[in-house]
Amino acid sequence: MHGSGIPIWFFIGVLLLIYGSMIFVYGVYQWQSGVYPAGVELTNLHTPVWWGGILALLGLLYVVKFRPGRSK
Repeated sequence: MHGSGIPIWFFIGVLLLIYGSMIFVYGVYQWQSGVYPAGVELTNLHTPVWWGGILALLGLLYVVKFRPGRSK
């Protein structure tokens, strides 16, 4: 059973890529529109943009590294 199938890291990478992209797009929208939740400090750091980008890049790295059909 070892070595046959798709690695779990590929699916984790896909999830990180999807969630990171969603958070990044929301952060860019929030930054451009200027609509921020009331009472949130340090909104000028734009954390959704940073964290969404980091998650998406990490997910892309996992998807590329552990893609199915890749020779070992």
